[in-house]
Amino acid sequence: MLDAKMPEAWRVLRIQSELVDGIEQLIKLKGAVTVFGGARFAESSDTYAQAQRLGELLAAEGVPVITGGGPGVMEGANRGAFEASGESVGLNITLPREQDANPYQSISLSFRYFFVRKFMFVKNAVGFAILPGGFGTLDELFEALTLVQTCKVEAFPIVLVGQDYWSGLVDWMTSTMIEHGCIEADELELFTVVDSVEQARDIFIRHIISHAT
Repeated sequence: MLDAKMPEAWRVLRIQSELVDGIEQLIKLKGAVTVFGGARFAESSDTYAQAQRLGELLAAEGVPVITGGGPGVMEGANRGAFEASGESVGLNITLPREQDANPYQSISLSFRYFFVRKFMFVKNAVGFAILPGGFGTLDELFEALTLVQTCKVEAFPIVLVGQDYWSGLVDWMTSTMIEHGCIEADELELFTVVDSVEQARDIFIRHIISHAT
């Protein structure tokens, strides 16, 4: 296990150093969109292509792109932004598998601790794009929803890309979570489901423009 033999006081200092370094590295980064999605999508997949297109579209609007820095959706989004000469940020994490830093990062940071990395995902972002993915993607989705729901952060667009992928989850929220009184119907308005990355781009740009005036 990582840091298993490290004294607690030194572990606190390592956490502090990750926070300070991350904040300093990203201090000039404003108005970014963080893109989440599965690491297991091949370059030949439609989902990878969607992520790449989204990164390209955001870069064309001058919007920095932040991802987890790994393969799959993360690589696609970084690649789209990087090849369009946009700001392409990868917040990498040390994992036993799947997490090799992709080569399309103009800023590349590495973290040991998920909670520090999660803070960095949110700190400079004005929106989250959630493409198809696994447990990690769902974790990021529900953490974002919780932060907005509990007013721990200012409300920002949380956009799920892909009706086919997300419809079952939304149906379960509607039929089960609301039915059991676990959420209110209006809390489903905390996120938006779209079919295309162009629709996602438009939502983010409207939000950025509305908060710039």
